[in-house]
Amino acid sequence: MKRSIGSGRLAVISAAAAVLTALAACAPPGLPLGERPGNTPEKASGDVSENTAPFPAPSFPAPGSAPPRPVAAAVAVQAAGLRVTDTAPGANAAARCRTEALAARVGTVNAGAGQRYAPLVFTNRSGRTCWVYGFVGLIMIDGSGDALRTRTRRENVKPRRITLRPGASAHATLHWNQVPGGNNPCVTSARLMIIPPDEVAHLEIPFRATVCGDGRLDVTPMAPGTRL
Repeated sequence: MKRSIGSGRLAVISAAAAVLTALAACAPPGLPLGERPGNTPEKASGDVSENTAPFPAPSFPAPGSAPPRPVAAAVAVQAAGLRVTDTAPGANAAARCRTEALAARVGTVNAGAGQRYAPLVFTNRSGRTCWVYGFVGLIMIDGSGDALRTRTRRENVKPRRITLRPGASAHATLHWNQVPGGNNPCVTSARLMIIPPDEVAHLEIPFRATVCGDGRLDVTPMAPGTRL
C-alpha cells in the first residue's frame, strides 16, 4: 500500500531541492558541496595554518568584508633555515663545482694494523660558490706514468650536497690495506687521477702508496671539511 505525500510536505521538499540546485549552479565545478567556498569555518586571527605549501592559494573576501590578513609571516616561517639553492634555484643559485674550479690533495694518512685511511680534499679555488655531491672516480698511476689496476669501491653511505664558498673545502674518505698475500696482490702508485663527482675532466695529484687487495680503494661520498 503506497503512502501519499501531503501537499505541505511536498512543497517543503520542492523548495529544498530548488535551493540545493541553485547552490550547485553557483559553485565552482569539480568541488563537492561540502567544500564550496564559504563552507569552511574561519580561523581565529592567532591560528597558524597547517598548510605546508610555500605559497598558499589566494582567497577572495566577500564584497564589503575586510581583506584577508597578509601571509608573509607564514611564508617566512616555512622558508626559515633553508638555503637559497633549495628553495629558489635560478640564475643566482650555486652551480655544481666543475673540475677547473677545484684543487685536490690527499691529507694526513692514518695508519693501523695494515689499514690506511686518508681524506681526499677538494677546495673551491674559484671566486664563486658551488656544490659537490656524490662519489669521485679514481685511477692510480705508477712511476712510469702507466695506469694501475684500480678497483674503486663505494661505501654504502647516502650522499648529500655540500656547498663550497670560495676557499672552502670538502673531503671524501679513502681506505686501503697494505697486507700482501697470495690472493691479495698489491700495486705501488706514484700519482692519483681523480674525477670529481659528475665531471669528465680530471685532476692528478701525488699519491705514493702500496695498495693491496688487487688495487682496491674504498671511498665515501663527499662530506664537509678536511678531516676524517
